[in-house]
Amino acid sequence: MKFVAFERAKQGTGASRRLRNSGRTPGIVYGSTSAPQLIELDHNALWHALKKEAFHASILEMEFNGQTSQVLLRDYQMHPYKQLVQHIDFQRVDANTTLHMKVPMHFSGEEESEAVKTDKCTVTHVVTELEVACLPASLPEFIAVDLKGLTMGKSLHLNDITLPAGCKAITHGKKNPVLVSVVAPVEEVVAAPVAAAPADAKGKGKGKK
Repeated sequence: MKFVAFERAKQGTGASRRLRNSGRTPGIVYGSTSAPQLIELDHNALWHALKKEAFHASILEMEFNGQTSQVLLRDYQMHPYKQLVQHIDFQRVDANTTLHMKVPMHFSGEEESEAVKTDKCTVTHVVTELEVACLPASLPEFIAVDLKGLTMGKSLHLNDITLPAGCKAITHGKKNPVLVSVVAPVEEVVAAPVAAAPADAKGKGKGKK
């Protein structure tokens, strides 16, 4: 994805407030061997870009002062209750430096699996994004996972999928985490009808003299 950034001359709370009032969002670009660069972006264009998954999980092409460079979205701050992006941070991409990025997982095929189609199991996506380490050229926009092979009683683990070439999963100590769980349907138990209690023998003839 591409976006356009403009040079920001002033910084500080007051300057940032005036910038937001004019329809711009203040930001910064840091990393690599260059000094941090203050930037500003058109707020409306940024607002729509943030709604796209690729803006969060892929290498972006930033046009700045007539030149294009590669950056990653690293952070942004939203107003507590307004639809307003208050600040945004980007990191420069170095082609020879390994990145650590969270990549979204795209699941497909579960409706065609035996677990769902035949056994009516409930499938839960336990992990929706996976942190990977890779060089910028190997960073995928998403990780595709085919769930057609799901069966009842067997969950899908990290070791069951193939990662994109050049990517290594970062699991923070978990050797083989569950990505997708498969839960068998709960059978309803119908309670047997309760037999009517026999008439009270002592009650017979009550009222007779």
